[in-house]
Amino acid sequence: MVFADSSSWRGLRFVFTPGWLARLQRRLLRPSFMVWLTLILLGAGLWLGQRWSERNGISQLNAVAAERLELYAAMLEAELARHAYLPSLIAIDEEVAAMLDAPGDAALRQRASLRLARINVRAGALMSFIANSQGQVLSSSQAQANVAVEPGVLKQALALNEAPGHFFAANREQASTEYYLVHPVRRGQRLQALIVVKLDLAPLEATWVDLGLRSQGEKLLVVDERGVVIMSSVPRWKYRVLGELDEQRRRELEASGRYAGATLEPIGLTPEVLEQEDSSLVPAPRDDADVGRRPRQLLAQQRAAVTAGVRLLALSDPSEVWAQARYAGWGGGAVGASVGMLALYLASRKRALLQLSRARDELQLAHGQLEGVVAERTRELRSTNEELKRQIAQRIQAEDELMQAGKLAVLGQMSTGITHEINQPLTALRALSRNSLQLLEKGRHQSVADNLRMIDDVVERMSRITRQLKSFARKAEVVYAPVSLAEAVTNVRLLMEHRIESEGVRLRVEVHEELLVHCDGNRLEQVLVNLLANALDAVKDSNERWVGISAARAGDRVVVRVSDTGTGMDDAAIARLFEPFFTTKPAGQGLGLGLVISTKIVHEFGGTLRARRGPHAAGMSFVFDLKAVDRDAHV
Repeated sequence: MVFADSSSWRGLRFVFTPGWLARLQRRLLRPSFMVWLTLILLGAGLWLGQRWSERNGISQLNAVAAERLELYAAMLEAELARHAYLPSLIAIDEEVAAMLDAPGDAALRQRASLRLARINVRAGALMSFIANSQGQVLSSSQAQANVAVEPGVLKQALALNEAPGHFFAANREQASTEYYLVHPVRRGQRLQALIVVKLDLAPLEATWVDLGLRSQGEKLLVVDERGVVIMSSVPRWKYRVLGELDEQRRRELEASGRYAGATLEPIGLTPEVLEQEDSSLVPAPRDDADVGRRPRQLLAQQRAAVTAGVRLLALSDPSEVWAQARYAGWGGGAVGASVGMLALYLASRKRALLQLSRARDELQLAHGQLEGVVAERTRELRSTNEELKRQIAQRIQAEDELMQAGKLAVLGQMSTGITHEINQPLTALRALSRNSLQLLEKGRHQSVADNLRMIDDVVERMSRITRQLKSFARKAEVVYAPVSLAEAVTNVRLLMEHRIESEGVRLRVEVHEELLVHCDGNRLEQVLVNLLANALDAVKDSNERWVGISAARAGDRVVVRVSDTGTGMDDAAIARLFEPFFTTKPAGQGLGLGLVISTKIVHEFGGTLRARRGPHAAGMSFVFDLKAVDRDAHV
């Protein structure tokens, strides 16, 4: 620092003169200082831009891969579940049962083979066969074609002789993976036979290959419980092994019989690395085509398919993300450099216009890119919104159709009672009309008039029944309005009256006529019919048969209760009571949808349907609440 003179006092006075701050700013804004500042900002922008872009890109790649992994898993589980019923269906077939009772009869075995072939064609399975406990094939859908069963397959099937099971196995001739469903047939403690159904997974695997080609590099692997890749969207990765493959493990895999003829080689992926996190970067699987190249890294995600007993691995190539991160890093560095150049403008007026113009151009370019990104995201959001609306509309339509099907099912169960209720008035009408003709011939006009009035009453009763049936069965729009709870119970009682009387059930109704609730009357009657029908089924075998319907006001709600004196239910049944297709009734007497439909209807009304045990664990009570409506406010 240069002082005005050699005296230190005068130097300090010079430093703290009124213009010292301006002089300090000028020295800080020298070109050399600004150059260093620009370099620092450039490096910071480069590092921050690259890290931010890489993190966001990996996150988006994770999300896309997770969605596709869910899609692949759903496709696999749906394909396997589609044929899960087939072995048990074959087990109850009459011709198959006859053959199992006399396995030495060649004619019965031939008929059973033809039966298996027909079932095989209809179900779309690849093959089905029946083997005895010694592994001898008794009947086969491919008996006419002389297609033999692999010994390894028989070995795996015999291992599942305790309970129904499944396993995957390699087809060395077709270079594909096949799925086997095994169902043991027992007579007491003795294993009588094994029913085995073989499914072809090649079409599903071809679909995965096609999806992988169209999804910018996502690769799929399906790994069984032994760590062997049994399916893949990359054919050359099939039957590769996760982890190290020593001789002992190779012998164990070959001895299992699942991979007959397959060349087992390590794929280069370590299970421990995959299990650390939901997603992680792993080295790319070993490939002969990649020999001599620098090993790549792939983003791995996995999901367990519990029903199939396998794991699905999705491998995504993050090269594009890293390329974008490099571009973003250069962009961030450009922003930092722009800031440094803007600061350099304050130090050098000659460069001011040039630096300002460059910064403005770069800003406009970034703004244009941002507008393009915003427009693209807006289009994607609009498309997603339209798809969501379509799915919601489909769900609403499906729910309406399910409710209508529930109504028709209830009407079908009440058909006998309805027929009786109609036949009685018709018989009375026939008798009264014939009697009136005889009285008219005798000139007894007053008696004829009495008969006509009786006929009018009978017709009115029939009209009331048919009106109620029509109102209950019609598929009407949902209209929320004040509904008389007592009138709804009366309508339901009219529909169920014959069954109540014929089964000797006492019905106790404790519903005040003044109670009004806010809901749709037709759907409320559907809930009451479902609950009342379930109560009648519950008391069918009870010594004391009575069913109660009661309602009481609780604040701004009305609590409705339908009770019975049946045998009740245990905790396990109550826990699953509102699951679709769950029923405690004998086979053929219930679909398991009545309570599901009723729960949804009550939920739409703003209430909750609950199940409770009766006193001393006898009987059941179903309780739901609805919004109360004051009669004075309604009027």
